[in-house]
Amino acid sequence: MIIAGLTGGIATGKSIVASCLAEHGALIIDADQIAHEVVARGKPAWEEIVKTFGETYLLPDGEIDRKALGKTVFDDTAKRNLLNHIVHPRVFEEISRAITATIEAHEAHDPVIILDVPLLFETKMDVELPEVIVVFAPAETQLDRLMARDNLSREDALARINSQIPITEKKDKADYVIDNSGSIDVTREQTTALFTVLKAKAETKAEE
Repeated sequence: MIIAGLTGGIATGKSIVASCLAEHGALIIDADQIAHEVVARGKPAWEEIVKTFGETYLLPDGEIDRKALGKTVFDDTAKRNLLNHIVHPRVFEEISRAITATIEAHEAHDPVIILDVPLLFETKMDVELPEVIVVFAPAETQLDRLMARDNLSREDALARINSQIPITEKKDKADYVIDNSGSIDVTREQTTALFTVLKAKAETKAEE
């Protein structure tokens, strides 16, 4: 078994890499999905968010309007830190539970477990992981993709990018880098090669 963290910058193509790893048999624990679950209507994080930020950020069905809240916190560091203080501890707790459940369910198969965490470095989760994968794209490519993907102005896209550690710094801290500045086919080739390495490491650890 091996556990590796997967991260990148917003719009660098992390989802493509996660999908490819899953196709090869990696077990993905998706922090974004967990974050959606912990702020679902009626959950403790939901209640704290409503109490802190107000019902203005609720959709008609009572769920959090993540887009509206996201715009607010991206423009205000203090509010972003406040939201992170509410959400992150609960996400970490659920990730820990998911890791335990995944190991118990697949222990006999030398699994490659991937923690797909957008804010891996920002939340210091990288210090607990022996392997960290960063999906890289140049800053201008990242900006262009984000503007096109989310229909954002350059100013709004930059605010979202600047709320994270620069992608070049993440690249320098990585154990493995997937360069997603070119075609999807090239990215998939790199990811396939990486999975082969990780699977071999998982099998070696099982033999020790």
